[in-house]
Amino acid sequence: MLIPELETSRLILRGFCEQDLDAYAQMCGDPEVMRYIADGKTLSRAESWRNMAMIIGHWHLRGYGLWAVEERKSGEMIGRIGCWQPEGWPGLEIGWTLRRAYWGRGFATEAAKASMNYAFDKLGQSHVISLILPNNFASKRVAQKLREKPEGKTEFFGGEAVIYGISREDWQAMYGESGDTVV
Repeated sequence: MLIPELETSRLILRGFCEQDLDAYAQMCGDPEVMRYIADGKTLSRAESWRNMAMIIGHWHLRGYGLWAVEERKSGEMIGRIGCWQPEGWPGLEIGWTLRRAYWGRGFATEAAKASMNYAFDKLGQSHVISLILPNNFASKRVAQKLREKPEGKTEFFGGEAVIYGISREDWQAMYGESGDTVV
């Protein structure tokens, strides 16, 4: 399967490749990054490789998935962001995880916005969600910038996550067909 590439002003969202492993393993081995991901445990290099392979497999099974996010300026792989819906998930999720060195620069919002446009425009989704652990205030801010609103809670890896969501109609009312902010 050919994984589509998306571009924003500062980022390239592309399929993962083997050369991403060093940066990906560094991200997945960082306790601060992984604190709010799944069960909060860090991954070894070998586990990171298997996780990357799982992400690629999701593309083949579902026709969409998480992209490797590359910063245009540096060429660095800075994280993973995209559409995610493994078996048993409560809906198509727009998820984001960035290497810590890239936090606080608006990259998560920029790439998540491109992912939402893709979910609504290319995948024909009528609604998307983001699952966020209650104390993950940084991700809650990203969800709010994307105009997602709390819609309930769900069991998540033995704990509880808040479901944030937005409909295509609400997204297009705020951003238009092109994903640009409507003024």
